[in-house]
Amino acid sequence: MISKWNYLPFTTEQSSIATDLATHLHDCYPISRLLVLRGIKSLEEAEKFLNPSMSDLHDPFLMQDMDKAVNRLNKAMGAKEKILIYGDYDVDGTTSVALVYRYLQNYYSNVEYYIPTRYEEGYGISNKSIDYAASIGVSLIIVLDCGIKAVEEVKYAKSKGIDFIICDHHVPDEILPDAAAILNPKLEGNTYPFKHLSGCGVGFKFMQAFAISNGLTNMFELDSLLDLVAVSIAADIVPIIGENRVLAYYGLKRINSNPNMGLRSIIKICGLANKEITISDVIFKIGPRINASGRMQSGIEAVELLVSKDAADAYRRAKNIDQYNRDRKELDKRITEEANGILEKRGENTSSKKSIVIYNKGWHKGIIGIVASRLTELYYKPAVVLTLANGLATGSSRSVRGFDIYRAIDSTRDLLENFGGHTYAVGLSLKEENIPEFTRRFEEYVAENITPDQLTQTISIDCEITFNDINADLLYYLRQLNPFGPGNQKPIFSSRNVLDYGTSKLVGRNLEHIKLELIDNSSNRVMNGIAFNQADKFKYIKAGVPFEICYTIEENRHKGGSSIQLFVKEIKVNDANQ
Repeated sequence: MISKWNYLPFTTEQSSIATDLATHLHDCYPISRLLVLRGIKSLEEAEKFLNPSMSDLHDPFLMQDMDKAVNRLNKAMGAKEKILIYGDYDVDGTTSVALVYRYLQNYYSNVEYYIPTRYEEGYGISNKSIDYAASIGVSLIIVLDCGIKAVEEVKYAKSKGIDFIICDHHVPDEILPDAAAILNPKLEGNTYPFKHLSGCGVGFKFMQAFAISNGLTNMFELDSLLDLVAVSIAADIVPIIGENRVLAYYGLKRINSNPNMGLRSIIKICGLANKEITISDVIFKIGPRINASGRMQSGIEAVELLVSKDAADAYRRAKNIDQYNRDRKELDKRITEEANGILEKRGENTSSKKSIVIYNKGWHKGIIGIVASRLTELYYKPAVVLTLANGLATGSSRSVRGFDIYRAIDSTRDLLENFGGHTYAVGLSLKEENIPEFTRRFEEYVAENITPDQLTQTISIDCEITFNDINADLLYYLRQLNPFGPGNQKPIFSSRNVLDYGTSKLVGRNLEHIKLELIDNSSNRVMNGIAFNQADKFKYIKAGVPFEICYTIEENRHKGGSSIQLFVKEIKVNDANQ
């Protein structure tokens, strides 16, 4: 199926800004256009975007309750209280716990960490964990990447003499837990300048404020943990703009130069050693392995890996986690096939419904979020996947571009036992008998609020160029645009009137891909490219007629040089030639 190609329009003002910026960027208009599309309006903003600086991070004390959080932590350390660092079992939660635990251990030893089990305790703060904390004499829990809805649990903890500092980034309810401090940039009335921190990012800002309050002017110990922040930003799919761009930029530098022992071991197992690691590598290779620990076994194993200081121990733990990831892949494949089989029998491809809700009590709880993502990609509809866990239908949901699935789930809150998450991903639980009504009302909300454009697979074209435009200046500035991610996606270019040089060929085990060698009329240059799973276009390419491509530009850098390859997302041929 050919996607809708959306050529992003420019206003007169944007065109003027882009033309002005280009004069300062070696007349590289494609880059100036990309900057304007990312909200850049001046040369000063362009310089900040292209050259991120740690000095651009905001004062952590601008965040509501930060002074309370720091004072409570300082009080606990001064009184030698036992502190428990608590986090969710996913990548964001485990990196958060590892960061705060490792940093505080530089100055304080009476600290432990805790990760709840996905299957016994579920998401968030559990009474079991509070009982455990009380049994070992904990009087302060620092909770990361969850807790914003734990009203009853925090109340229960207070009855046992335990305070909470909540560091979260999920959407809050109107009623907040009675904690000593709540750090969440999404709180209503919070004037913190950046709303899109990851859970680990909130933990980093807390430790930054702690350092400032104690006169710890040498930030090396904290900045050395930015590799963990970068992993959380990539894995949690938060926008890589503003503070996140700075944190991800320096975190990636750390990953590529001197990552912590645990990450170093995963990098080796992933086959990424001695390669330049990108955000994509974190999303598709590093993150899933860390996540697999919490999905298949226990998230605490991921924390133990990330805080390890011994190379042999870290490598052993990384190998265990890699096996969890292999097991996860097998389950993911099987359950996705089962889910797709059910939906095909329902006639989902031809259904007029605007959403998917699917339930199977035998599916593995740790995999359903991935399955929801797969179904959303396949059917391009908001999807909810449910299984049975601890007597409740428990599930994950994923959304399509531009549609707020959190609001859709929130519209059914009276049917739910619990829910929480973001615009594009929400976890939820409900009684089995409520599934039919939830399905009906969820579909009703989606049908009333989603637009036809949001239900259409769309490729947003950043800039139309010729092969002659792919020069040294363009490649230099594309490197400067890194790291890519939400809010700063890898640029997608298009080129018209492209021809086969005569040497393009089918490749792959089943000849399903096309290895392209292309020319256009702008130069005599032959561009190499790869078009995955587009063998159906091969006969049109070989017919010798012009066609159109949209693609990203990939630069493979080697010692002493580099090579360029176009990753062709789609090939569009003239209707008359089909």
